[in-house]
Amino acid sequence: MTYEQFKESLALKIPPAGIPELLKALWYDAKGDWEAAHNIAQSAEGTREYDRLHAYLHRVEGDTFNAGYWYRRAGADVFKGSLKEEWESLTRTLLETA
Repeated sequence: MTYEQFKESLALKIPPAGIPELLKALWYDAKGDWEAAHNIAQSAEGTREYDRLHAYLHRVEGDTFNAGYWYRRAGADVFKGSLKEEWESLTRTLLETA
């Protein structure tokens, strides 16, 4: 799936079948369902990619302290760009490895 196809899938009522859980979380986040995205992030705490997603989601929530904790757990630097840029970066990275 390309980034453009993923963005187009946001017009759907449910996430595309067969996409990985991390991409599903970003899909839910883009649709405004932070809780569903957060539940996915919590489902595999201790896994670098899930912890990185968790950091982003707490940044979305405005909880920079908690976001910093999850960035550290993921071994990642705090993202310096906008939330939109971080969402795109995460999505593109996950699509490349899917």
